[in-house]
Amino acid sequence: MDALLLIDVQRDFCPGGALAAEGGDRIVPALNRLIAWAAGRGLPVYASRDWHPSETTHFQAFGGEWPPHCVQDTPGAAFHPELRLPPGAIVISKGGDPRKPGYSAFDGHTSDGRTLLDDLAARRVDHLYVGGIATDYCVKASAIDARRAGLAVTVLTDAVAGIDAHPGDIERALEEMAKAGVEFDRGGS
Repeated sequence: MDALLLIDVQRDFCPGGALAAEGGDRIVPALNRLIAWAAGRGLPVYASRDWHPSETTHFQAFGGEWPPHCVQDTPGAAFHPELRLPPGAIVISKGGDPRKPGYSAFDGHTSDGRTLLDDLAARRVDHLYVGGIATDYCVKASAIDARRAGLAVTVLTDAVAGIDAHPGDIERALEEMAKAGVEFDRGGS
């Protein structure tokens, strides 16, 4: 079975946010089309979110690489206001361990504590369509972890945006995903 996995389409990763990806808001219409496509076919829709505690080694003040972003229960951690998640969307919270960055959606869990991989297995999902933010971090980590778990993965290139903190990161991420067996599709299914 197919499923749609949306990665971290949150305010802090969109223009005006604490750690904005260029074009983070530009992908929302493409994601909404994918959500409608998946929901219209009765496919599961997953939405991961960074859900960091205020003190974490992921943040610069505590030895990490990034400014504070997507702190639990703050406006920046909210999904983009124009993202139209269906009522049955399964939210995967990640990054809650203050000692780990939680880049991959596979590091996260549902509201009832189930891991993403366990939830996918329970629904017999074997193929993920992936879009979201950031191509060079959380999208890459999630797509590669999905491949390691034996899932087929298609990254939807018109529905991802990257940070490119180090010039060339986005291109390198796409190459790494391709080497891991990730497929790419522009325009969705």
